[in-house]
Amino acid sequence: MRALYRDFGQAEIDWLGEKEAVTRHDVKAIEYLVRDRLSTLGLDHVAELTHFACTSEDINSVSYALTVKRAVENVWLPALDAVIEKLRELAVEHADAAMLSRTHGQPATPSTMGKEIAVFAWRLERVRSQIAASEYLAKFSGATGTWSAHLAADPDADWPGIAREYVEGLGLGFNILTTQIESHDWQVELYDRVRHAGGILHNLATDIWTYISLGYFAQIPVAGATGSSTMPHKINPIRFENAEANLELSAALLGSLSQTLVTSRLQRDLTDSTTQRNIGVAFGHSLLALDNLRRGLNEISLARDVLLADLDVNWEVLAEAIQTVIRAEVVAGRSSISDPYALLKELTRGHRVGAAELASFVEGLEIGDAAKQRLLALTPASYTGIAERLAR
Repeated sequence: MRALYRDFGQAEIDWLGEKEAVTRHDVKAIEYLVRDRLSTLGLDHVAELTHFACTSEDINSVSYALTVKRAVENVWLPALDAVIEKLRELAVEHADAAMLSRTHGQPATPSTMGKEIAVFAWRLERVRSQIAASEYLAKFSGATGTWSAHLAADPDADWPGIAREYVEGLGLGFNILTTQIESHDWQVELYDRVRHAGGILHNLATDIWTYISLGYFAQIPVAGATGSSTMPHKINPIRFENAEANLELSAALLGSLSQTLVTSRLQRDLTDSTTQRNIGVAFGHSLLALDNLRRGLNEISLARDVLLADLDVNWEVLAEAIQTVIRAEVVAGRSSISDPYALLKELTRGHRVGAAELASFVEGLEIGDAAKQRLLALTPASYTGIAERLAR
């Protein structure tokens, strides 16, 4: 058997192609190949055990589970981990980089770039742990999941126990109760989680793209690269745009896989056979996106001067802090101001208010001296709460 496995190559592939053109059944063609090679090795006495009491799905469910498990654990998760690790690095590096938040695209309570990036790392880590804990199930119970042929051949054997030992020995979970096919629920769960991770990654790509458009991030020029065929100054955010497109294609395919694989007519139908041939395509687009994101995140630098300039022309974002301090002072009995929210709304909504105007306004407030001094010391760049701590 080791020689059979070791010698598999183009000749065997061609042999299978010719045989399948006749059988119109891939698993049956492989069975014939194994039987033929066993005979070549002088093992005719065990040839009849090839595909003994099996249905095609006994072979396919094990094969798909092994293939997808190895692809996720050995290829896809490490690619996701590389992006998460880069996000962690950027979060710490930019933990103290105060920035204007853009809630609904408008100036809002400041944060730090590190904290905003840390949010994505946090979200991805949570979904990653769910994906890493995925089950990979296979069945090995014959034509209708009842071991009927097995028991007809040897009624005294513990066929469910033998099947479980075989499947679990391959590092897979054993699905004991099925129709002719393994029900694919583990695949639906996995693909939905991978699609969820892709949605977070898509959000990351669009946010970084937006930060680049705002000038918060500058793109590091790559020697010899062209951004535009007519505008020499351009450096296109192509990594993030390519990531978006590949994530959308991956999501569409993963969604289709989940929707199709959850259903099989009665004992089985063959829609899953065609559908599962696109699993690699779905993960391939996701891997392209992860590669583009990792490379893109390595090709940007934070423009802290732009962040600070943006903060300095939006002092009205301190209106939240001022009205909240007034409310606390009213509760503490140090102020009798009525409806501080409306007061600050009248001052700031639709108006640009600078440092001097806000300082004059605060000076005239009926609040305690300590609260007044805290407000007078506050700037948009220092009004970031615990964002720096969260980023770290």
